[in-house]
Amino acid sequence: MKPKDWNLFLDYIVDEYCLRGRLKELFKVRFAFENWRRPDTEIWELAQAPSLETYKKQMTQLYSYFSYQQLNGCPELDPANKGPGKFDILRSWFRDILYPQWASKSSPAPSGIAGYIPYLVDQIVPEIQIPGTLLRIKAPEKMGKTTLVRELLKAASTMNYKVVYLNFHNAEASIFSSLDRFLRWFCANLSRELGLQALLDDYWDQELFGSLVSCKSYFQEYILTKLEQPLVIGLDNLDKIFDYPLIAADFLPMLRYWHEESKTEALWQKLRLVLALCSEIYVELDINQSPFNVGKLVKIQGFEIEQLKMLAQSYQIDLDDDFAQKLLNLTGGHPYLLKLALEANMTDSEILSQSSTCSSIYGEYLHRLWDRLQQDSSLLSTFSRIIETDGGLLLDPDLAYRLESMGLIKLQGNEAVVACQLYKEYFKNRIQLI
Repeated sequence: MKPKDWNLFLDYIVDEYCLRGRLKELFKVRFAFENWRRPDTEIWELAQAPSLETYKKQMTQLYSYFSYQQLNGCPELDPANKGPGKFDILRSWFRDILYPQWASKSSPAPSGIAGYIPYLVDQIVPEIQIPGTLLRIKAPEKMGKTTLVRELLKAASTMNYKVVYLNFHNAEASIFSSLDRFLRWFCANLSRELGLQALLDDYWDQELFGSLVSCKSYFQEYILTKLEQPLVIGLDNLDKIFDYPLIAADFLPMLRYWHEESKTEALWQKLRLVLALCSEIYVELDINQSPFNVGKLVKIQGFEIEQLKMLAQSYQIDLDDDFAQKLLNLTGGHPYLLKLALEANMTDSEILSQSSTCSSIYGEYLHRLWDRLQQDSSLLSTFSRIIETDGGLLLDPDLAYRLESMGLIKLQGNEAVVACQLYKEYFKNRIQLI
């Protein structure tokens, strides 16, 4: 039997271990529940590897990534082992050890956004009751966007609305090979989530009408016509489409157009769109075609002192006001960083004095960010300039988008500043060692 929310667990592992690029795509395919029992001779094609030999080499890299030699790696996984059992070892570790830990934390246990997301949901629910509404949920990584989208859809479901959740991180790279393939994937997944048979060929004619018109026809004449209730579509990690500018240039204006249709067409008033992303600054679209300047913007902000105290109480911790303020100054109120501090078995002074060291409670998280910075010299040099600047710094939109998406900077008007004291101290020390 498939473990409940297994795909969400895989998304969690991707984020927690900062899997990127090819390794992320390979991981999602190989450890998908439906592929557990499939042999490598079938998986390599599903994973879009050029050959079986290339696939095996990539899997070797993946095993090394999770091996006992790595921080928080699988203690039984030895990448030097030439036997065929490495997949079974890693799968068992995920299923029997990490998954139960994740599942317990995903239930009523305290989380970095406890008390905050329900508040936001209460504020937003009236918005999704407005015909044709469009919501944009924006925040850096690990701030709670996915939780907010899912909680919002759960609330909509209790009102007997139809809901669809699509996480763009779950789409393989091959899906973005063309606009037509992407739009067919989009419509097929909408159909599946709504329990409808995918009848794309009955409405699709790329050669005669083009992909965008075919997509609209399918959505309007099939999906919306079939539904009696309002439909809320949550598009999570929409940022991924920015890596494919030719598709983004058509898909994003399409979302704007669908939203505009609801102003005049009764059928389209059933639709409500919820878009979750880290930043939209990277996308250059005509102001009349962008979905990022219409609807309502919801920003997930860093915690303030009262929210931090509520979170601490859920851990049965009575925070001193002075320490609470220092912790907020250190982390910028980032929910995940605050969560790490509250879960640490350390004194207040130890947390503050050791925070920017490699061995601190933040060491692993900071090291992953550092690795990502080092992979792009332009990103690293730009962030170095921001750290050395007392005020803000005007950035190229592409660089600003990527640094903001990582949560390393905050934008004040058009200028970028370091997101928090912790980042400034840690990365300044690392950059000086280069």
